[in-house]
Amino acid sequence: MHITLGTDYLDYNFFGNSIKNYLIAIIIFIVLLIIFKIIQVFVLKYFEKLALKTKTDIDDAFIEIIKTIRPSFYSFLAFYLAINFLSFNNLVKKIIDIILITWVVYQTIVAVQILIDYVIKKKVSKKEESANSAIIIMGKISKATLWTLGGLLVLSNLGVDISSLIAGLGIGGIAVALALQNILSDLFSSFAIYFDRPFVIGDFIVIDKVMGTVEKIGIKTTRIRALQGEEIVIPNKELVSDRIQNFKKMRQRRIVFHLGVVYDTETEKLKQIPKIIENIIKSIELTVFDRAHFYRFDDSALTFEVAYYVQSSEYNKFMDIQQEINYKIKEQFEERNISMAYPTQTIYLEKKYNS
Repeated sequence: MHITLGTDYLDYNFFGNSIKNYLIAIIIFIVLLIIFKIIQVFVLKYFEKLALKTKTDIDDAFIEIIKTIRPSFYSFLAFYLAINFLSFNNLVKKIIDIILITWVVYQTIVAVQILIDYVIKKKVSKKEESANSAIIIMGKISKATLWTLGGLLVLSNLGVDISSLIAGLGIGGIAVALALQNILSDLFSSFAIYFDRPFVIGDFIVIDKVMGTVEKIGIKTTRIRALQGEEIVIPNKELVSDRIQNFKKMRQRRIVFHLGVVYDTETEKLKQIPKIIENIIKSIELTVFDRAHFYRFDDSALTFEVAYYVQSSEYNKFMDIQQEINYKIKEQFEERNISMAYPTQTIYLEKKYNS
């Protein structure tokens, strides 16, 4: 140990620093330690009081983050700031810098993970258990990405050339992606279904020739309960690449149907038919009349086209209403002696006599 005697004992040098500098560093360390402790306690109490007043629970996440800051961390931070008033060789300075960077990176990752867990907790729904798996996997991927970036940052500060490491990770990632192409395709498709929400559990959907009620949306497949009762399992990638008809989101249903009367029907009666149908439809609840027209001359009937709306998405309700309309049309036609047409073919023969 090298000691240089001076006129004042405060000027004595130990390892390149005077006793005066050491005392200043110790005082700064103690002051900073007290300040950091006061700040933590003050901020913690502030958020705890705020949590009692607010309806949101985001403040609970910040309280948890503040509690993760241990005395050891801010003690080392105070020590790091205090020794800046002292002189050390580059190796010691480098080691202290690396310890601080590593610790700060760790604390930052822990804080971000708490926020990720908070978001996952808010997004997870007890009613949509199948969608939870996608959210949880996204959370795990986010956390793994955080640790990877944090590790690369620390290695970079250690002097490691991370460019080749990143290139290696990129090549490895491409190889893994190619090997797991089908699985990843379904996985990202499940993310697309979750965020875009073309359908949710309980919706009645039609995809190509498959129709039924969505029962489960998994990471790889979606399960649909068909009208016949069987369970149909469809890969998620097929769902996002195909056209989907979602009847659950339909607020009203537009119906167009045709009916025909015989060619012998009088013109005056033909003119009455649109009004008869309009009155029938308007008399039924949950219906909105659109139009009724004498549509065309078919082979065996004079055809009318009718359009109306059912203000319900339920298929059974629509069928009940259509059935009631059909009954009333037949009753009205029978009262007015209007004959419904059925497929017939009339052949007219002309006999010619030669004189």
